[in-house]
Amino acid sequence: MRLTQTKAELRAAAAIRPRAVVMTMGALHEGHAALLAEARERVGPDGSVVLTIFVNPLQFGPSEDFDRYPRTLASDLAIAKNEGVDLVFNPSRDELYPNEPSITVHPGPLADELEGQVRPGHFTGVLTVVSKMLHLTSPDLALFGEKDYQQLTLIREMVCDLDMDVDVVPVQTVREPDGLALSSRNRYLDETERDEALVLYRALTAGAKAGMNGPDAVLAAAHAELEAVPSVQIDYLALRAPDLGPVIGPGEARMLIAARVGSTRLIDNISITLR
Repeated sequence: MRLTQTKAELRAAAAIRPRAVVMTMGALHEGHAALLAEARERVGPDGSVVLTIFVNPLQFGPSEDFDRYPRTLASDLAIAKNEGVDLVFNPSRDELYPNEPSITVHPGPLADELEGQVRPGHFTGVLTVVSKMLHLTSPDLALFGEKDYQQLTLIREMVCDLDMDVDVVPVQTVREPDGLALSSRNRYLDETERDEALVLYRALTAGAKAGMNGPDAVLAAAHAELEAVPSVQIDYLALRAPDLGPVIGPGEARMLIAARVGSTRLIDNISITLR
């Protein structure tokens, strides 16, 4: 496994094909490991897996947790090596943004909804860094977790609209045995908050079970679970079509939730079949 920290080093690295990239902000956990394992399987033993580790300042708002976001490079590299990563790109802020960006990726109207309504400008920062990383790593495949479902949807749209020559591969959310979605921010939770956070998954699964009774029943079932834990502050609970447009008729849908548990903000989502 080779560690690179500059764009020049990255370009000089052997360009083994096929190449898969997994983009992260570090603080790796089993969810990231699942992405890396899937990447390894898809490119085969003769392909290459690239991991990027970069805490992207463009996607954090002024009152968000950029400064305290966990940086755990040594343990990240251990996980990467264990999962068969060939190349790690871990640039500094000055390396990736030598100047304050004057040109960024405009993510379209979906970026102003859900996460974008709570975090204005977030997806401009996300799509800008993803675009840069795709250009720098030149992958055949780029793997993203479904836990960040709106992010995944917008990346797919960007790749399609800008004719980027890469296949976007979704990977299912990895959960703890009790259902809590794995997140680097889970380490902020104390024991009590960790228990309270389980209500997000309970709400989503209650909604999924009510799918046979239609959209109103789905939302009512989810809200009933959330009301039982009033200390958890809900930013949004939404039921959308798989492309995050409005739900139209029966079929597949996606329920998304964001909430604050103590001082920690968590997101999750689940696929739902509406009858």
